[in-house]
Amino acid sequence: MMQNKDEKFMKLALKEAQKAFDNDEVPVGCVIVKDNKVIARGYNKKEQKNCSIYHAEIVAIKGACKKVGDWRLEDCILYVTMEPCAMCAGAILNHRIKNVVYGISEQNFGACGGGIDLLNNQDLNTKTNVISGVLQNDCLKLLQNFFKKRRQIAK
Repeated sequence: MMQNKDEKFMKLALKEAQKAFDNDEVPVGCVIVKDNKVIARGYNKKEQKNCSIYHAEIVAIKGACKKVGDWRLEDCILYVTMEPCAMCAGAILNHRIKNVVYGISEQNFGACGGGIDLLNNQDLNTKTNVISGVLQNDCLKLLQNFFKKRRQIAK
């Protein structure tokens, strides 16, 4: 079976999420793609850095800016295993990323339609192409395994 481009890059984001899992971080991973090439990768590092801004998207966006030598990332696609939160959605908007692909929705903190929608908001005059549900089951399984492991450790 031939996989599509979104699945191909989401699998790479899942590899980043696995790195977070292996480091006892909530397993969220991200890759940023320009011209069909990965230019940056990131995974959650909140615990490692003792700072809540180190979400996978923020880590990847910093890397992408460094790689392209500009803060404008308009020709890029951001792939992330979980729906971006308000902080990350704000960073996506501020860096002018026009395409976001994510795996699982996040009803509590998601800011791309799950909880609120900052990326496509008439009041803010924002318009971002968003595709959700790509490799959703794989993304969800990794997240569930993480919290299952956490509960077993806590016993």
